[in-house]
Amino acid sequence: MFLLFLGVLLLLTGFAIQASDFNISRYASLLKVGGLVVLLLGVLTASIRQIDAGTIGVQSLFGKVSDRTLENGLNFVNPLVEVAVFDTKTQNYTMAAVTSEGEIRGDDAIRVLSADGLEVIIDLTVLYRILPEKAPGIYKGIGTDYKDKIVRPVTRTRIRDNAVYYDAVALYSKRRDEFQDRIYKTIDKDFKERGLVLEQLLIRNINLPESVKKSIESKINAEQDAQKMEFVLQKERQEAERKRVEAKGISDYQTIIALSLTDRQLQYEMITAQKELAASPNTKIVVLGGRGNTPLLLTDK
Repeated sequence: MFLLFLGVLLLLTGFAIQASDFNISRYASLLKVGGLVVLLLGVLTASIRQIDAGTIGVQSLFGKVSDRTLENGLNFVNPLVEVAVFDTKTQNYTMAAVTSEGEIRGDDAIRVLSADGLEVIIDLTVLYRILPEKAPGIYKGIGTDYKDKIVRPVTRTRIRDNAVYYDAVALYSKRRDEFQDRIYKTIDKDFKERGLVLEQLLIRNINLPESVKKSIESKINAEQDAQKMEFVLQKERQEAERKRVEAKGISDYQTIIALSLTDRQLQYEMITAQKELAASPNTKIVVLGGRGNTPLLLTDK
């Protein structure tokens, strides 16, 4: 565009000098030729627009937006049009409590009220992209700052609208996936109506009030203690069962022995023991006899 203005300026200057009576009028032809060359270069340069990969161009001539978009590569256009470039690649918008992680510096987390009236702080990342064929409509209806006008407010509003259906603890634990799926569907619907595609919704973190955190920790500790006690009781029951089986075995053994020990069996066992004592090379006591008084015979080696 600069070359266009410069070429026109040189042409006008050349015609103005030619009409004057000054000695510099002899330079008029040179200025007109130079101005014409610069003007042609300016027209050629302004007529060629390069659109990089992953982007798309939207043309606007004196405020009128064209429905024909410019694809990747070199495009020949009206030298007077303005071209707005839209990124069609996957983009992300993060809202986080940590200063350095969000799109906006500072605490930008989403604060919502749960069904039980507690404030829950949610860190979130939105992955989205523009539909190339919808770029002219976005430019006409929204502009190039669609992040601040659509992505951010729609996401924050829909999360607050849906969080009221869940208790704080449910959001944090067992119904977190359900909550994420629910807000995904509502945000995706709003995005599509405005030419955007929601690719993924990532709940990065859910922070509960300190009182709720302490209650959850106490509950977890109590559950762990209960599990530990159940383990101890199970072990004691197993030990008691082992002792019962052992006692039953001893009792059965004693019963069997008592039933099988007759007088003849006892006499036989006594004779066997006496033989073993008699065979011993040491001083020994030899027991003789059976029932009643049993004589003893002491012998030396």
